[in-house]
Amino acid sequence: MNDGSSTEATLPPPGQRSDVLEVRDVTVRFGGLTALDGVTLAAAPRQVTGVIGPNGAGKTTLLNVLCGFVRPQSGDLRLGGTSLTGLAPHRLASLGVARTLQGVGLFQRLTVLENVMAGATCHARAGFWPALLGLPRSDRDERALRQRSLAALDRVGMADQAGRLPDQLAYGRRKRVALARALAAGPRVLLLDEPASGLSEAELPELGDLITQLAADATVVVVEHRMDLMMSVCQAIAVLDFGRLIALGRPEAVQADPAVTAAYLGAEGTGEGNGEPADG
Repeated sequence: MNDGSSTEATLPPPGQRSDVLEVRDVTVRFGGLTALDGVTLAAAPRQVTGVIGPNGAGKTTLLNVLCGFVRPQSGDLRLGGTSLTGLAPHRLASLGVARTLQGVGLFQRLTVLENVMAGATCHARAGFWPALLGLPRSDRDERALRQRSLAALDRVGMADQAGRLPDQLAYGRRKRVALARALAAGPRVLLLDEPASGLSEAELPELGDLITQLAADATVVVVEHRMDLMMSVCQAIAVLDFGRLIALGRPEAVQADPAVTAAYLGAEGTGEGNGEPADG
């Protein structure tokens, strides 16, 4: 595993990379608890890969590893064949890895547009705050950030709300702003953590259509409890249970797997997990 002494990583140009996201034998322990136990899987570009499992199965920990929030004790992460293991979150972001959170995590005193601009700072030479504050030589950056951010808002159907504050919006629309913030970075890998949480049944089909569209430009990995959504948008689904990968394949095959059924029924009967937060 990368010892973290070097945070520099170079990737081949777009025409020479596959953008397959690979997780190789990744293990994560928190004290005496094993959150991920030798997990190996791959997420292909231009498709949606889902990660499901009972509460405490290791899903959120896996996303935290992929975006650099958690460093595994062993194993390797690769994007297009290049190791990402041990890189800090800001380095992964600059290499094209973006993530949404279970909540929205928006800045309440910034407008919708300004919140989204914060997600595009990896493309700014001067940085987000100099552009926002109008410091010298930041005008060009500000224009570019605004254009990129408005395009991201338009993609999620929120461009007409750019000047509003987050608390003026319904929860489902705030989640769209949070998604636009991730899209503003132009990610090669998009990690979605519970995108349907807090949404109504009526909002799910539109969310599913949006996730499918996003996969046209990125490798999309989704953690979600809503099986109806996952079955409709995923080309592949990985199932975790007590930190181990117990199934990986097409949605219909995974849904029919006896091991998957047993894992969910066992979780409902015992309420046990592996020490992760209950939503993991």
